[in-house]
Amino acid sequence: MDRLQFEVPVRIAPAPGLPVEEIYGVEQALDFLQDWPASRQGPVYQKAFNACFGATVDVVKTEDACRAFMAFCRVSRLMAKDMMVSRKRGGEARTLQP
Repeated sequence: MDRLQFEVPVRIAPAPGLPVEEIYGVEQALDFLQDWPASRQGPVYQKAFNACFGATVDVVKTEDACRAFMAFCRVSRLMAKDMMVSRKRGGEARTLQP
């Protein structure tokens, strides 16, 4: 497996009526974030962008970049309805799909 690939793809619904997209890794997440409107870029966006960029240069773990990207998707209401995220238990969050 590529070191920048997410363990589980992040499923997003970019807009009502559009098909669900799957983000498979850091580079795809960065592409998505770079296209995000500047007027909607806040601290959660910046954290996700920095984490994903940091993963490409080996200063952030891919799993941490994935968590930051997922947090951005949740806050931005992009997360697909079929993506379920359990609460942290034992210090680690798990992403589940039906």
